Amino acid sequence: MLLWLLYPLFGCIAGVIAGLLGVGGGIVIVPILFFLFTAQGFAPEHLMQIALGTSLGSIVFTSVSSFRAHHRRGAVHWDIVRSITPGILIGTFAGTYVAALLSTTFLKVFFALFLYYVSAQMLLNFKPQPTRQLPGRAGMFGVGGIIGVVSSLVGIGGGSLSVPFMSWCNVPVHHAIGTSAAIGFPIAVAGTLGYIVNGLGVAGLPELNLGYLNIPALFGIALFSMLTAPLGARLAHRLPVIALKRVFAVFLIITATRMVWGML
Repeated sequence: MLLWLLYPLFGCIAGVIAGLLGVGGGIVIVPILFFLFTAQGFAPEHLMQIALGTSLGSIVFTSVSSFRAHHRRGAVHWDIVRSITPGILIGTFAGTYVAALLSTTFLKVFFALFLYYVSAQMLLNFKPQPTRQLPGRAGMFGVGGIIGVVSSLVGIGGGSLSVPFMSWCNVPVHHAIGTSAAIGFPIAVAGTLGYIVNGLGVAGLPELNLGYLNIPALFGIALFSMLTAPLGARLAHRLPVIALKRVFAVFLIITATRMVWGML
């Protein structure tokens, strides 16, 4: 019960990061939940699946609060959201099925490598060619499927992939962040349903679980992340996002190294 008190604290932090960087907050929530679930004695073979499923469940709420705040500032490209969502839904749901078959160790390694990738991307800040544009309908479907699969395997709202993709296609960074927040909603819905369905009937899950979704962690994080996501969105339009991303990248490197060190 004492550890449950930490859920609101980390929910506040995840909400600010979701609104500020358009990453859904899962990049912070997953490693935190993994450590908290470990401390509570959850079955090791299900730790990562529960952390991933619960992270995506919380992003359902956070993404709504975040994209509404960005929408009020005219920073959400709904045409991009509509074109990429079909691929997102299929890719994310399929990814949860794959994740249910994988071991916790594999998912930990995959997540740590993903954190290193995101960190490098934030630190290097690649610049696109000025003539590059978004692909057509088939291309957007394919990109959505890839983002969906990877997002379900690492429990994020997809912003770590969709923001650089849109920036690469010359969508202004603040608009890419706002649009990414909206894209996070279908990712989170499909991912949450997938982790619930694939976790039903699995032996050894905690009592307060619905499939791979942990109910106390979900509500403890989601309620407070919804409150702070608009704050992050306001900061995204006022602060130097590039500088903030570099600071956040250092944090991600430390987190990934901590997870790898724990496995060794």
